[in-house]
Amino acid sequence: MATATMDDLRARVRGTVTTREDEAYDDARAVYNAMIDRRPEVVVRTANAGDVIAAVDLARDRGLDLAVRGGGHSVPGFGTCDDGVVVDLGGMRGVRVDPVARTARAEGGATWGDFNAATHAFGLATTGGIISTTGVGGLTLGGGIGYLARGLGLSLDTLISADVVTADGRFLTASEREHEDLFWALRGGGGNFGVVTALEFRLAPVTDIYGGPMFFELADAGDVLRWYRDSIGGMPDAFGGFPAFQIAPPLPFIPEDRHGDTFLAFVACWSGALDEGETILRPLRDVAPVVAEMVGPMPYPALNGAFDALVPPGLQHYWKANFVKELSDDAIEAHLRHGPDVPAVNSTMHIYPIDGAVHRIDPDATAFAHRDANFATVIAGMWPDPADNDANVRWVKDYYAATAPHSEEGGYINFMAGDDQDRVRANFGRHYDRLVEVKRTYDPGNLFHLNQNIAP
Repeated sequence: MATATMDDLRARVRGTVTTREDEAYDDARAVYNAMIDRRPEVVVRTANAGDVIAAVDLARDRGLDLAVRGGGHSVPGFGTCDDGVVVDLGGMRGVRVDPVARTARAEGGATWGDFNAATHAFGLATTGGIISTTGVGGLTLGGGIGYLARGLGLSLDTLISADVVTADGRFLTASEREHEDLFWALRGGGGNFGVVTALEFRLAPVTDIYGGPMFFELADAGDVLRWYRDSIGGMPDAFGGFPAFQIAPPLPFIPEDRHGDTFLAFVACWSGALDEGETILRPLRDVAPVVAEMVGPMPYPALNGAFDALVPPGLQHYWKANFVKELSDDAIEAHLRHGPDVPAVNSTMHIYPIDGAVHRIDPDATAFAHRDANFATVIAGMWPDPADNDANVRWVKDYYAATAPHSEEGGYINFMAGDDQDRVRANFGRHYDRLVEVKRTYDPGNLFHLNQNIAP
């Protein structure tokens, strides 16, 4: 790109403009998934919405690819591109809490760790993810499944408004009162409609929770999965949690001679009265002996960040996912065949519950299309050594192939891989055609196409 163009961009931008000639270029272009190695023309680490407008204008006017990076956790690497423009929102991580109104406003680059640290100080929270380094914006626009979803709804269900830079460089605020069509589409339509520079959420009183991980022998995995299938729908909404196949990391609460063994784990989160937590978990303890656990009262942010060390930046990532209405016996048998072969301590399989408050939202109120599902399954292949790529990708694909016949056609867009573009219509489900119309209104040229793309 011409030097004059870069000089003009630097003059317009308050943040950092990094090109291939700059020493910081390799750091600036790196993303969470080390399997992704792309070389953008320029990375604009924005300091404010004006910087975002400048970067969007540049990409549009020059006909360049535009990638948007929030927390950077996109498994397909949508936060970067070759020979294009990267809008890196990582310089915009502020979170402002209004404890009286019980709302919080997060900038587009904020992570759930940033968000939880700010809201916890006031005894408040909303549904976030499972890993605290995940970006608030990306998780929310795709749905927002997390520990508190059964009680509070998805992250997008608590969204009040969003500031958006659209493809034509306009700055809009979308809410139930302004640009309602855009607000509807943002809640489940992912990054298809613009760069979200700030999000405002409704909060609920959540300070400490009762929960944590429990490890069961593989021989008991079927009993635990069947208990979960049969019991979760009748549990109070304040109970969240999920089963997982997990290799035991070298943690103090796990017997040393069991480090490296594979277990069926259950991660529990009870956000009701703390003195009820032990009673809530007793039926699970009655299913099978617990080999190891770290369960008790803890601050909600402690649980939200408890597994961050297992998924540091720089791992290889390949994921597959589906929504599930019924966790049938055949589906459980498929999990029991493939889950115990989890290949690395970083890899896992989770089955999240998405009933409770998620089901009480009108299915047409937001663009999230799978409110009739009871579970969201993810097979998350994550490992450090590229030499293991073929074998570990094969584990994910084989596992997915075994469970897909017992699942819905569509999956959660936040868990989709780069080779899942043929599933886009199924992933957006009943709302796909309406999303296309909104796309044509706000991005008719498909500038924002590096995502699970809705073509205008």
